[in-house]
Amino acid sequence: MSYAVRQTRRFARQYKKLHDNVAADVDEAVAVVAADPVAGERKKGDLVDLLVYKFRCQGQLFLLGYTVDDGLRLVYLEAIGPHENFYRDLKR
Repeated sequence: MSYAVRQTRRFARQYKKLHDNVAADVDEAVAVVAADPVAGERKKGDLVDLLVYKFRCQGQLFLLGYTVDDGLRLVYLEAIGPHENFYRDLKR
């Protein structure tokens, strides 16, 4: 049984700016994460609560940052974007 998915405002704003073909790949990545929330890597340091699922889209590495609430069986989508400046923007 997969987890339910919720978006944060930051994720919704970033997702809205993506091209349609990139958004389709993001939708596939979200489906993978919803089916298996431990598919991503847990981060360390300031971002210890964050898990990141990495995938390729059009030859570029994209990262999907999310948190998991096992009690409610929810996956909160925090951010999406290319690897460049991804972690720096998340710390803000």
